[in-house]
Order: sequence, then structure tokens, then C-alpha cells
Amino acid sequence: MAGSDEVNRNECKTVVPLHTWVLISNFKVSYHMLRRPDGTFERDLAEYMDRRVPANPRPVEGVSSFDHFIDLSVGLEARIYRAVAGNAAGAAEGAAALTLPILEFLGGAPSPDPLPVIIFFHGGSFAHSASSTTIYDNLCRQLVKLSKGVVVSVNYRRAPEHRYPCAYDDGWAALKWAQAQPFLRSGSDARLRVFLAGDSSGGNIAHHVAVRAAEEGIKIHGNILLNAMFGGVERTESERRLDGKYFVTLQDRDWYWKAYLPEDADRDHPACNPFGPNGRRLRGLPFAKSLIIVSGLDLTCDRQLGYAEGLREDGHDVKLVHREKATIGFYLLSNTNHYHEVMEEIAEFVRANLL
Repeated sequence: MAGSDEVNRNECKTVVPLHTWVLISNFKVSYHMLRRPDGTFERDLAEYMDRRVPANPRPVEGVSSFDHFIDLSVGLEARIYRAVAGNAAGAAEGAAALTLPILEFLGGAPSPDPLPVIIFFHGGSFAHSASSTTIYDNLCRQLVKLSKGVVVSVNYRRAPEHRYPCAYDDGWAALKWAQAQPFLRSGSDARLRVFLAGDSSGGNIAHHVAVRAAEEGIKIHGNILLNAMFGGVERTESERRLDGKYFVTLQDRDWYWKAYLPEDADRDHPACNPFGPNGRRLRGLPFAKSLIIVSGLDLTCDRQLGYAEGLREDGHDVKLVHREKATIGFYLLSNTNHYHEVMEEIAEFVRANLL
């Protein structure tokens, strides 16, 4: 077994850039430390170990951000990013000077030009990370730059302390909050042009929030799913073939589903397996167009490809980008062609579906 593990590590390092290998391997080690065999979680240690950055009202590389509570009843917070012309605000001094642009933004009038609003849900298998985690702060800044819009990164409640459907409820609350904000409307018709996006568990959340939006007649301009986390009881070919080879094991994935799903549920619960035996089809619903990014070396890639096919079978518009030689997390570091080409796919998808 030890020899097999060594072969897997060596194979992984020949495919994955060194910096990505170090980043994801460090996550894997720390995540293993935080998961307890009884299904509980070392939350205090997780908060201590998670590398985070504060919001920056002073623009950095043309992007400013601030944290804002959107539902005090459950402590739901979001980090809001926007593009700022130049770095003029960086010269401002004092708390009052930094607070004023935030208040002006929150109370501002709709933009006369169409403005995309991306509601983003971070990954972490429902248990890890936050809107302030460094890798997700960096990713949201990149989304602002390529979309020329606003990003609302949702700090949803995490499992196992907050099981299904808490993350979905928080995603829905974020969408309803965005709907009520005049400063997020844009264009001559002054309406919200909103996209839902997320990676891993965040992609799963984006799907389920989009389904509810379709049911309630709220227009979503597009879904952007990066390595979305889906599962099921019956193992797929990619799950068997890639188990433990590129950072993730089936045992890891099973732990997270057990931590998030209702205590009496299995992995064919609709939260995990939306088109499975207990799921529902979306034919006839005005479901959003989808951009689905799949890493071919993610052990759940068959799940994601099956999800894309399920949407197509139900008559929905899907743009599938299958990067066969990419691993999980490739979109977190700008050190591969996969990263740059997928970022351009996202930018084009937003531009094409803005109106």
C-alpha cells in the first residue's frame, strides 16, 4: 500500500505544477487533521489554520472590497467586491474616509450601463473555508476584473454544525438580498443582472439556488460551476479509477456528505445527486444557462459530466468546458493554460448573457 501511495504521489507531481501540488497537498493534510472519525469537526483549529485576508476598502489593483451583514438573524455575511477607477481612494486617510465610499456604494443609484452581479459561493466541501479565505479572495478579485462587475461572496454557514439545507438557505437569502439592493441594478431598465457561481460545494449550492429561483420566477442570467460537488451511492468509473490519485479519496468525499446531509440520508439524497433516483428533473422550468467547468483528473468528473448531460436532456442551455488534464483547484493559481483559458471562458459567458 505504501508503494502504491508513492506511485500516486509521483504521478500526481508529473501532471500538476509544483505550486499547485504544494497548495492542494497542504490543504489535504490540514483537512485530514480537522475531520474527526465520529463525524464532528475541529472548528476552532480550522479557523486558526485557515489563511484569511481582511477586506480592503482602499482599492488594490483596481478592486475594493468590504464585508457586510445581509442577514443578522443567522449572522450571514458577504464580502462585496467592485471595480474602482484608479487607486484614488488609496490616498484617503482615516476610518471616515474609508467608510464613505462604502456607504455611497450601498446607497447608490442603478448603473446606467448593464452591470453583472456574480453571487459567488466558495468551496471547501461544505465544511472548510470562508469568504475571507485568501484563495477565494483572490479568485473573487479576478472575477471582478474579468466581468467588470460586482461580486458578492457569501460566507454561508458550514457543516457539520449547520447541515442541509442551511447552505442553500443562505444562498437563497443572498439572492433575495441582492434583489432588494438598488445599487446592484443596472441598465436602462434598472434590473438585477445576476449570475450564480461557485466551486466544489459552492457549485452545488449555486445549482440548488438556481433551481429555487427558476421555481419562483427569478431570472438568473447564468450559472458558473467549477468542479461542482455532486455524488451518489453507486460509484462511477472516474470515482473508482481516480480514488486517491489526485489529492482526493472517496473516503474524504463520503465524510463530507455524511457531515452535510440529513442524518438519515444517503448519497442519493437530491442535495448530493440532483438527477438521481430521488431527485427531480428540470424540464419545463426556466432554468438558467450554465457554464460547467470540469477537471478530468477530479475523481467526481463523471458526476459533473452527468449533471451537464442531465441539464441538456431536460432542454437547457449548457456550455461544457472539460479540461481533461486538469486537477481540482487549477483555477486558484494562474500557473497553467487551464487557468487562463477557463478565465476567458467565464468572461465570455458573462458578456454573452448579460443582456
